Amino acid sequence: MTDFPNLALTWVGALLVGVTLGTIFFGGLWWTVRRGAVSPTPARWFIGSLVLRSAIVLAGFYAVGAGQPLRLGFCLLGFVLARAIVMRTTRPRPAAVATVALPAAGEPPCA
Repeated sequence: MTDFPNLALTWVGALLVGVTLGTIFFGGLWWTVRRGAVSPTPARWFIGSLVLRSAIVLAGFYAVGAGQPLRLGFCLLGFVLARAIVMRTTRPRPAAVATVALPAAGEPPCA
């Protein structure tokens, strides 16, 4: 019989590894888009980044899963949570909106 605290610790560990893998994958994607957009050879950035990020994530999933579907599921959950976190932290901030003073009722508009 397995001990629940040890099992829960394993699940939390898998979740944290998933968050780390997701941060590497989606943070790396964000970094690649920023670098590739100003590069004279963007295809190299995007293809190289895709291969490297995918290799890291697949190796991580393979190592964590190890034939245990529940651990793999927790790792995938952490990966998806990391996507949400990276999307929120890398969201562009809205530009400051200039306020325009409108004329009061009965006043002629300024030209």
